Amino acid sequence: MSATPTPLPNPKRTRLLVSAAVVFVLLGIVYAGWWFLYGSHFEDTDDAYVHGNLVQITPQIAGTVVAIDTDDTREVKAGQPLVRIDPSDADVALAKAEAQLAQTVRQVRTRYVQNDALNAQIEMRKAEIVRAQADLARAQSDFKRRQALSGSGGVSGEELLHADVAVKTAASNLAQAKAALAAAQAQLETNLALTHGTTIEQHPDVRAAAAAVRAAWLDKSRTVLPAPVDGLVARRSVQVGQRVAPGSVLMNVVPLNQVWVEANFKEGQLRKMKIGQPATLKSDLYGGSVTYHGIVIGVDAGTGSAFALLPAQNATGNWIKVVQRVPVRVAIDPQELKQHPLRVGLSMDVEVDTAASGDAAKAAKSQIALSTPVFDESHAKADALIASIIKANLQ
Repeated sequence: MSATPTPLPNPKRTRLLVSAAVVFVLLGIVYAGWWFLYGSHFEDTDDAYVHGNLVQITPQIAGTVVAIDTDDTREVKAGQPLVRIDPSDADVALAKAEAQLAQTVRQVRTRYVQNDALNAQIEMRKAEIVRAQADLARAQSDFKRRQALSGSGGVSGEELLHADVAVKTAASNLAQAKAALAAAQAQLETNLALTHGTTIEQHPDVRAAAAAVRAAWLDKSRTVLPAPVDGLVARRSVQVGQRVAPGSVLMNVVPLNQVWVEANFKEGQLRKMKIGQPATLKSDLYGGSVTYHGIVIGVDAGTGSAFALLPAQNATGNWIKVVQRVPVRVAIDPQELKQHPLRVGLSMDVEVDTAASGDAAKAAKSQIALSTPVFDESHAKADALIASIIKANLQ
């Protein structure tokens, strides 16, 4: 039986396979070079979401809601009234505090007037003592002269008795004048202890009454709940006619110009990550057509599971290792955020350049400042009201 001839190799097919192998090897080399020189310097994750401050609107006083000036999804400006509480009780308390302040000012003013009257009274008592001393000296002189003449019969016994009575009367008048002077001086000392070193406006009693007016005024101003910041209203739960208590959440205001992204990176992705490194972000809302630029401003103190309501018990015998993720906060360029607004909770893709050294100073400037001036005006108006009441009762 003849042997089967061996087929000759196809030169074209061999060249094609060799070319394909060379292409794949070159692609592998290019990818390895790209990864070593560029790709390994970036860490990315799609486990990232938009976060923001949920500013809760809570009353500071108890009362009944009589008006709601906004609703969910509406944009509000800082200082804009959101909820109004019935001011009747606050009006009564403020009127009572104003009357008490006016009465206190008049009472304190009376003490200062009494000081002048007591000084005049003391001078008058001193003059009375001088007169009483002169009368006593004269009565004693007359008594001694008549007593000297009584032995020769020049003065009757009745006349001598009258002179003795005059001495005793003058002495009694002098003692009464001295007692009256001591009483006036004691009363003056008491008044001076209550008024020394202060003015009517700065007197402790007046300041205490003024503080009561200020507290009543603040309660009055707190019947209107303003928006602390610019933003959108969300989760309104309050209704007209509802009785609210201090601290109860009526609604939220979300400042969408102050949002940030919380990217949850795996443990191994944090080795070279530093505060201040640049980042690029994309949102599922706009797709790949919009790219945000941001900066890493902080790394959380622990993983999400560490702060969970029921944290993982890693020390138990049935432990299974799971790759943990640590939240990393990324600030977004405010101008880009203004052009393409985001909403809290939206998904994001984040990529951080870990080859950058990190600019901590720039990251610190990107931190959001949290403050509001909308509650400062009440204090100025309260001070003006107190000053007007004091002035009106000093005239």
